[in-house]
Parts: sequence; C-alpha cells; structure tokens
Amino acid sequence: MDTIEQTGKDLARLEHQLNGLLAQCRKLREENLSLMNRQESLVADRASLVARNEEAHAKVEAMINRLKSLEQS
Repeated sequence: MDTIEQTGKDLARLEHQLNGLLAQCRKLREENLSLMNRQESLVADRASLVARNEEAHAKVEAMINRLKSLEQS
C-alpha cells in the first residue's frame, strides 16, 4: 500500500507541476504575442517618422536652394 500511496502522491505532484508549466506556457505565449504586436507598432511608427524626416529634409533643402538663388539674383 505504501508504494501505491507514494505513486499517487507522485502523480498528483507531477500533475500540479504540469499544470503550472502549462499556465506559464500560456502566459509566455500571450506575452510573446503582445511583444510582437508592440514591435509591429514601433516599426510602423519608425517608418512614419523616417518618412516625415525625409520630407522635412527635402523642404529644408528646397528652402536653401531658393535662398541661394535669391542671393545670386
């Protein structure tokens, strides 16, 4: 009987550990999904900022060229 009781306890302990691992796996999967969504958002934000920066740079270049042409006139 001792062996059967011990086996039952071992199985219960293993079941508890497995449930804990499954819960942690679910949590990590959710966290990973959240991080991937955040990364996607940051990449889109960065692309938008790069485009705005390039646009501002082009406008500044155009203003400089206009000022240079006014100086030469």
